[in-house]
Amino acid sequence: MESPETPDLRTRVQTLLDKAINPAVAMHGGEIILIDVKEDVIYIQMGGGCQGCGAADVTLRAGVERMIKEEIPEVKEVLDTTDHASGANPYYAPAK
Repeated sequence: MESPETPDLRTRVQTLLDKAINPAVAMHGGEIILIDVKEDVIYIQMGGGCQGCGAADVTLRAGVERMIKEEIPEVKEVLDTTDHASGANPYYAPAK
């Protein structure tokens, strides 16, 4: 159990997104939104230029997930809930 002085997992993830991850993905027109935290699994949504981008999975695994796990080791997995085929102008078109 966390002590009262230790921010909860959701707060720590949101702080990391706000201070480090989102400024980096914003340089490419994207954003990462924290959707939910369940135990040691983080659920995110990719927006802006990240939604539908062909490199979204690489950004998620090599960038977002790696940074979160390095800074917050109790996180075991980061799952993307984004519908990459929807949106105003997605880069990705689903297979027919």
